Amino acid sequence: MRIGKKEFDTEKHTYIMGILNITPDSFSDGGKYNHIEGALKHAEEMIQEGADILDIGGESTRPGHIKVTDEDEIERIMPVLEGLKKEFDIPISVDTYKSKVAQAAVLAGADLINDIWGLKYDDKMADVIAKGQTACCLMHNREKAEYKNFLQNVLEDLQVSADIAGSAGIKKDKIILDPGVGFGKTYEMNLEIIKKLNHLKELGYPLLLGTSRKGVIGLTLDLPVNQREEGTLVTTVLGILSGCAFVRVHDVKRNKRAIQMTEAIMRKHEV
Repeated sequence: MRIGKKEFDTEKHTYIMGILNITPDSFSDGGKYNHIEGALKHAEEMIQEGADILDIGGESTRPGHIKVTDEDEIERIMPVLEGLKKEFDIPISVDTYKSKVAQAAVLAGADLINDIWGLKYDDKMADVIAKGQTACCLMHNREKAEYKNFLQNVLEDLQVSADIAGSAGIKKDKIILDPGVGFGKTYEMNLEIIKKLNHLKELGYPLLLGTSRKGVIGLTLDLPVNQREEGTLVTTVLGILSGCAFVRVHDVKRNKRAIQMTEAIMRKHEV
């Protein structure tokens, strides 16, 4: 698939989406990069370490997060997005579920819209993406962790998101799906969806796995957010083995190395 100016071989390689939070209350790095100089410096570091896409977030979506207005979110995102497009030649994703924010981002050159509600929160979002001809990542989410058949319901929910996209005119080769680890799921459900990622490939879209430093890792290892890298790396390797095309991470360098090592072992060898 093509995102911005870059072609991605989503069948044969796992790519890195580096997280660039420009929020004061992000669960992992809140306040560290919410000024233009710090954000651009961190972006440059992630690019040098091997990031393939950068994902800008202007509103924290951690549990108990404080919602911000469209205007505030746009005000946070725009200087960084414009700076990134000017300074670097790398696809830029904007993490938002609001059509006004997405519209402003698309006009400023965003290459991908990363929607944690899979086009179901804002009924204008799909049209914004379609008209902008940008790629999109559609995440699975629910208000409550209530399911009749967990895996089947997740598949059905993601298919609805893909159908909304298709009906709006978003081409299939512009769609990525995300199982939504940490969103609308219990601890056990989060472990289950990571274990069964390969089942989501049945839907026929590239998958993005976003587990970096999340609560499921913290609960499993009984560790604070700044000590969850080893757990994150395990999920990255599992994502590669399950055929995920993208992993969304904070620590680009270590995840890049994990991908290189795993893919080296997985490729065909003549012995």
